[in-house]
Amino acid sequence: MFSDIAQYFRTESLPHIWCPGCGNGTVTAALVRAIKNLQLEQNNVVIVSGIGCSSRMSGYLDFNTQHTTHGRALAFATGIKLAKPELDVFVVMGDGDCAAIGGNHLIHAARRNIDLTALVINNGIYGMTGGQSSPLTPHDRRATTMPFGNLERSFDLVELAKAAGATYGARATAYHNQLLTKLLIDAYNNHGFSLVEAVAQCPVSYGRRNQFQTPAAMVMWQKEHGIKVGQHSISGEDFYIGEIFRAEAAEFCAEYDRLRQRLQEDMPNG
Repeated sequence: MFSDIAQYFRTESLPHIWCPGCGNGTVTAALVRAIKNLQLEQNNVVIVSGIGCSSRMSGYLDFNTQHTTHGRALAFATGIKLAKPELDVFVVMGDGDCAAIGGNHLIHAARRNIDLTALVINNGIYGMTGGQSSPLTPHDRRATTMPFGNLERSFDLVELAKAAGATYGARATAYHNQLLTKLLIDAYNNHGFSLVEAVAQCPVSYGRRNQFQTPAAMVMWQKEHGIKVGQHSISGEDFYIGEIFRAEAAEFCAEYDRLRQRLQEDMPNG
């Protein structure tokens, strides 16, 4: 029910702009329920987003929010976390926003292991700007820029974050909504850079070009192809869901604070 999380929304900004059947609303609810379950102080939460369908989320949520430029959400969030490390910072991006123009910021936020919780809504397409293929569009799937099927291999975004130095990575879908909420809670509790990929449906720009007759068919595809980690091996269009990796590493803000204190102690009096 919406009533249990209504306090976290700017209801005057509703109704939202998302298309009927879009998965962004379901993912938004999972994020808000994670924040509620964590019992975070509402005025201490920051939601930073970039540009794209998913990034409109920040305009609907009643936290400290920043709707930034395309691909730069992690850069803005890094500045916020360094300036005020006591804030709870969540970064919401789409697949193109994060993995294409924002890919450089992704690998360096992960490399620094800065304490941010990144939520990437992966609908496999540039939904807002006309249905172009993104770095996460599956091979052979159609887009306006790949009308005969995508020739490129897509990133495994969670493995990319792991290779770059992130200390937590997980994946769920709009269908596996309760799992998504749990993973976001676990990601927040990780002291370092955490990435959660949420596979979501875009019925208009992706579904209609790829033989999905209804949004429900896309959600059922998520159910059938999302395989829980450790359940069995995957093939074809299958993908793992759940916690993919967890590691330990020094967190950037803590390292920065230790350096600052050391320099203050080493400064000569006067």
